[in-house]
Parts: sequence; C-alpha cells; structure tokens
Amino acid sequence: MTAILEATGLRKVYVGGDRSQIEVLNAVDLTVYRGEMVAVVGASGAGKSTLLHLLGALDAPTAGSVQLDGRDYATLREPDRDRLRNREIGFVFQFHHLLREFTALENVVMPLRIAGVPRAEAGARAREVLGAVGLAARLQHRPGQLSGGEQQRCAVARAIVHRPRLVLADEPSGNLDHRHSRELHELLAGLARTFDTALVVATHNRELAERADRVLWLEHGRLRPATAAEAMA
Repeated sequence: MTAILEATGLRKVYVGGDRSQIEVLNAVDLTVYRGEMVAVVGASGAGKSTLLHLLGALDAPTAGSVQLDGRDYATLREPDRDRLRNREIGFVFQFHHLLREFTALENVVMPLRIAGVPRAEAGARAREVLGAVGLAARLQHRPGQLSGGEQQRCAVARAIVHRPRLVLADEPSGNLDHRHSRELHELLAGLARTFDTALVVATHNRELAERADRVLWLEHGRLRPATAAEAMA
C-alpha cells in the first residue's frame, strides 16, 4: 500500500482572550494509505474538526508537519497551498454548503472551472460523478429541489469530481435521518475503493465508523487505535 498522507507530531494550541493556552492536539501521528478509509471518533470537543483542518491545509499546526504525497504543507507558498486544496483535497461537511442559485450540475462543475478545466471536459466529468452518486436524473435541480440526502450526495460529488488524492469528511451524515445516513455511508465507503482515494472521516456515527478500514480514537489531544468499545460508542 502507498502512503498518501503523513502527519507527524501535530500539535495545535489556541490562545484564549485572557492569553491562556488551550492545547487541542498534542503529538498526533497519522498515516493514511491510498484507497483507505480511516474513521476518527471521540467525544464532542476532542479536536476532530481541528485535526481535519490541519490535514486539509485549512489551518497550520503549532508544531509538527503534514505531507500529502510527499509534499510538506509548510514548504508551500500560499498560492500553492490554495492550488493543492482545490485540486488534490476534497471536503465534505455536515452541512452541504451548496450554492442555492446553481443547479446540481453547476455546483459540481464549479471546482473544475476554478481549476481551469475546459467547460466541455468539466461538464462531462461532473455528469459522470453525479451519475456515480445516483443523481443522474437530478442534474438540473437546484439544492432547494433536492432532498437532504440528495444534497449531501451532490456535495460528495463536488468533493470528488477533481479526482483528489484525499477526501476529508467532517460529520457528513450528522444532519441526515437514518435512511439517508445509511445511503451516504454506503456511498462514502465505496468511494475510497472506487476512486483509489484516501478518506478520513470524523464522526460520532457508529455505523459509519464500522465501515472504515481503521477506527482511531482522539482524546486529550492524542490519537490512537480505538478499542472495540470506543469504536462502538
């Protein structure tokens, strides 16, 4: 297996209004392989979202390093980090964040157009991915015309349309009912294997964690393999 993401010694400290320091992550190490799905579980406030932000180059660690396919984020200029996020990392959040004035197709095309992909190619790739997530018949529907599950599937299509090396999902089914959550879990579990993409998902959902290749527990700023009880929490 080929390691695509490597985080070493990650530490993140925030400074409060009274100048006190709040340590969220401490000496976190994580390696994720191509085609692997890793679930990060833990109590609310444990730092799961903070970890994803560091892995996705949305924030910088206080100490430690993150490398995607051998490239250290700290060595990249800001325009290069922007390009990396746009072309090689996909993000899926609890809320879909689709642009309501655009159709499903237009929402999924947008990252490709921002990356400079020609219009015809961008449209073809967006249609292909929307078909893969079961939305081939909903291309011209706007978010308000889609169900909650369809909106989130559209967000997943947008996250993978540029064929990223890494997809980061933060509580992706937290805003869905049980049936739509199950459908989304099946979709996410298949994506890593189908597209040979590394997937890291932060979740409280036991069913989603059970589909992962590995389940890791984040507590007191440290990351380790989850016990059977923690994985089922």
